[in-house]
Formats: sequence, C-alpha cells, structure tokens
Amino acid sequence: PFPFRKLAGCTLFITGASRGIGKAIALKAAKDGANIVIAAKTAEPHPKLPGTIYTAAAEIEAAGGKALPCIVNVREEQQIINAVEKAVKTFGGIDILVNNASAISLTGTLETDTKKVNLMMEVNVRGTYLTSKTCLPYLRKSRNPHILNLSPPMNLNPMWFKNHCAYTISKYGMSMCVLGMAEEFRGEVAVNALWPKTAIHTAAVDMLGGSGIEKQCRRTDILADAAYCILTKPKSFTGNFIIDEVLLREEGVKDFDVYAIAPGASQAFEEKKLSGSQHEGADGAKVNTESAASGPVAETFRVIQGAINEEYVRTTQGVFQFELSGDGGGTWYIDLKTKSGSAGFGKPPVTADVVMSMSSADFVKMFTGKLKPTLAFMSGKLRIKGNMVLAIKLEKMLTQLNSKL
Repeated sequence: PFPFRKLAGCTLFITGASRGIGKAIALKAAKDGANIVIAAKTAEPHPKLPGTIYTAAAEIEAAGGKALPCIVNVREEQQIINAVEKAVKTFGGIDILVNNASAISLTGTLETDTKKVNLMMEVNVRGTYLTSKTCLPYLRKSRNPHILNLSPPMNLNPMWFKNHCAYTISKYGMSMCVLGMAEEFRGEVAVNALWPKTAIHTAAVDMLGGSGIEKQCRRTDILADAAYCILTKPKSFTGNFIIDEVLLREEGVKDFDVYAIAPGASQAFEEKKLSGSQHEGADGAKVNTESAASGPVAETFRVIQGAINEEYVRTTQGVFQFELSGDGGGTWYIDLKTKSGSAGFGKPPVTADVVMSMSSADFVKMFTGKLKPTLAFMSGKLRIKGNMVLAIKLEKMLTQLNSKL
C-alpha cells in the first residue's frame, strides 16, 4: 500500500535490528533505498535465535538499502556513542531512531530474579533513554526527524501490572520517554510509540510459546508497514501511542489476512491482552449439572482423575480451580494437595491456590496439547489469579498428561 520511496537517502538507527521486528522495519525502509544502522548485540550466531548483524546487513543490501552493522549492547553507553559516531561519519547524520531492543520476563515479583529485573530496566528503560539522548543532537539537524519506541499505550489500572510488575514498569518506562521527549522536543523531533494489536511471530515468541504458536500470530510485516506510515509523516505528528492495525485501517488497509501466519485463524490477541494483563476472578459463567456430566470438558476431567497419582500430589502440592465459560463450563477443580488427590465438577474440597478462568473450548485444547499454556496466558485466553509458581508446576504436569488426553 506504500508505493513511494519516501525514505530514500534517510538514515535509520535501529536497535535490535538483527532479527524480528527491528529487522522487518529495516527491510521496509531499505526498499526505499534508506541507510540502515543495525545496532544489535549478535555478531556471532546465537544457539537458539537466528540472524546476526551481518546476515541482517546482507538482507538490507539485497533489498536496496545501505547497511552499517554495529555491535551495540544498549546497556553499554560507550557502545551506543561509538555506533552513533560511526553512523554520522558514514552517512552524514541520523534522521530516524527506532528503539526496538527489549528484554522480557512475564513473571511475578517473587519469581523474577534480580538479574532479570536489572536486564529489563537497563535494556528497556535506560537503553531507550541513552540511545535517544545520544541520537538527539543529530536528529535535530534532520529535515524530518523521528524517534519511534516499540512500547505500549499506558494504562495505570493495577491489573496491567500485577502479573509481571517489573516488565510492565520497564515497557511503560519506554512509553514515558515518548511522553516526555515528545513535549520537550515538540517542533524539532517527532517522538511516538508503536504497539501491535495482536501477537507477532518472532523467534522470541517461539521461545516463550513453543512449537505451533506461529499459527495464531501475525507477521512482522504489519509492524513494519505501520512504522513506515509513522516515519513518513511530518514531525508535527508527535506524542502518539499507536496500535498497528488501527493506524493501517486509517491508511486504507482492509485485508489483514495478508499479515496472518495462518490466514483466517483467530486473531484474539488484543493489545491489552498481549501485554500479559489479566482480569481477576471468574466470568460468572453458569452451567447445569447435565451439561457438566458429559462432553469434552467432563471427559477431560475423567482422564485427569484417572491419571492423578501420589507422585503428582507430592511434587505439586497445589489446588487448582477452573472457571470455564461455554459448553460444559462452570466451576471445576484439580486437587493435587489433599490426600491422594482428586478432580471433578464443583468447588475444590479446600481453598484453591490458583484460580484459572478461560473458555471450555480453550481448556480442552490446553489439556490436550493443542494450546500452549504460556501462549494462552500471554494472549489473555487464560486468566490466572493466585500462585504463579504452582501454575507453572501444573503446566509441567500437562506435558506428561498430554499423551493420555
């Protein structure tokens, strides 16, 4: 939908551009003939993640752009400064900064190691701030300068924080950079934020969600197209928190199946759900005992009941309550704490340690291995209240039960 070479000759400094979203934005600009500074850590092949700054550079050159690969860990200020100076020396300036580099850990306060907290704060907040600060003197000399942060709109409702407080703080820190810098440099440099409406398929998402997750995701192309729209607008377009699909619809895009990994698949990953934010409690679903006695949910619990043994109880020590909506829904439980354990319809015999809310259809998919629990949680299909460590233990048990289910 964007036939004009609006970024020809422009220099983009993109952090984390060796793979994923950063590389997709780089390739989109490269088709216009832009100069791309690939500011990323991976110089040697990663054992689990594809791509290096050099393989990305080759792709960018092949797409029609000019590439400058720079080894940059945004936690190291001197590496940022060196890369910026090299970019200015090579291309004569910097027109656009994309703060894409990010670290993630969707864990609760007690489950998040200090080193993970430090990593997220240093990469997401400090790295974004320092890279922006270093680029700004050169951006101010550009005809149409932009800073674009890959961060979400801010919502201070506590439920957006409670399940992964450190991560949310770090990503909102990037968003606060947009708030502050957009106003500070209004009229000089445009500063905006971009966030996906649905899950985006990247190597990092594969690691979090496991095999098969890609079928429920969109391609990185959608964020690249949205970023292109933003970066080609005048610098008066500033201080905005943009959702990719919303912007592209405004730009006239109607067919979003072109962005789907599996066209026609359910795209139930609204932005607020992607952030990992969860609602508390059940949905108040009602069910009669006849529907509870038969159907896929009842059959699943019968198999679970037959599979429970003392080893599961000894190693888990948790009681799980499920609030299911839809056919066969209602309140169900798995007790892996009391005596030899039990499972069935109704409330558990003792107070639940974890309450999980989801549709009955997704419950069956999750317990039969067709839906990864991590993906269900990230996308909002699974809402969890209570002990997250026990929830993870249940996920491990599921991998052992899948063959029986």
